[in-house]
Amino acid sequence: MAKSVEKCSFCGREKREVRILVAGLNAHICESCIQQAQTILQEEELALEKQKGIPEFNLLKPVEIKKHLDQFVIGQDEAKKVIAVAVYNHYKRITHSKDIAADDVEIEKSNIVVVGETGTGKTLLARTIAKMLNVPFCIADATALTEAGYVGEDVESILSRLLQVADYNLAAAERGIIFIDEIDKIARKGDNPSITRDVSGEGVQQALLKMLEGSIVNVPPQGGRKHPEQKMIQVNTQNILFITGGAFDGIDKKIASRLQTNKIGYKTDKKQQNIDKENILQYITPVDLKAFGLIPELVGRLPIVTFMHTLDRKTLRRILTEPRNSLIKQYTKLFELDNINVTFDNEALDFIVEKSIEFKLGARGLRSILEGVMTDSMFELPSKNTIKSLRVTAAFVDEKFRKTSMAHLKVA
Repeated sequence: MAKSVEKCSFCGREKREVRILVAGLNAHICESCIQQAQTILQEEELALEKQKGIPEFNLLKPVEIKKHLDQFVIGQDEAKKVIAVAVYNHYKRITHSKDIAADDVEIEKSNIVVVGETGTGKTLLARTIAKMLNVPFCIADATALTEAGYVGEDVESILSRLLQVADYNLAAAERGIIFIDEIDKIARKGDNPSITRDVSGEGVQQALLKMLEGSIVNVPPQGGRKHPEQKMIQVNTQNILFITGGAFDGIDKKIASRLQTNKIGYKTDKKQQNIDKENILQYITPVDLKAFGLIPELVGRLPIVTFMHTLDRKTLRRILTEPRNSLIKQYTKLFELDNINVTFDNEALDFIVEKSIEFKLGARGLRSILEGVMTDSMFELPSKNTIKSLRVTAAFVDEKFRKTSMAHLKVA
């Protein structure tokens, strides 16, 4: 009697025609059919996720949003007020979309651009807003983006990241928040429109236009060119809130030029006399963003412009202790987990603030200095069962700081 030939029970191919043939109790399946089944399963899961409908989010009134932000971000009242209103209007627009459509009134998106030096809290503001609303949130770096077809990340990879954060729940992702950092790094290199390809500058700005305005984008779920065979996911960006941020180094000169603060002569305008030259970013307008190198079409899709104050000594000192997740509270908790009670003298905190200002590191500098100062204690004390308390004095901070690499930096 002839021996029966093993073959796939689904496509009928014999064992010699396939690479892998998985045997079951009364059937076999080849690797091609396994891959096809996996694709079908993924499509069904995406369809089920989409049927879940609009996920609920915790929308507060603008005043309540600002009060919530006050618990995590010190100062920056103007930026918090502007962002609170923009976020409230954006999600109110989503919540009442049916009522708005019935009135034939189309409310446009409230995308935001935040201008401020490094370490002033741009990313923290966006992250806190997203956490409060309970919506998916991701951070993208504009410096890694290039025009389509070139080495680097395509702009669609931003949406891939948002999908991953939302666990591929399409309905949730389409109502999320994307923070695009370093938006100033894709500024146009010259004042005139580029004749040749500006791969990581104007080209990226052009690619971002439709996404920011609101369109259906084909997004590769696992990233860009590494998986060309994957099935695209269509993401509607109409209800995704884009918050962009950047230091815009040198834009203060363009603002000053527009305001003519450097005008020489005996005749002076009263308006010019009232200009606060120490915090000139507060006078920023879309015109200045265009002069810096953002194309007019992109500026038009970022209608809300706000700024972050440069952090002074008083603000930095408050940042150390006042927020709900302040640095001092974090370090206190870390030592508390090892049953060590740590206290910080006011003079020690003042020393840390002075060094952060000296090196122009902003709020991020506070963490760097504290980490350098506390490393020895965090290394040694958990092994010393006899030590149950630590007092951080100005002398202690000074001694430990001198041993760090930052102590050898020369301030320009």
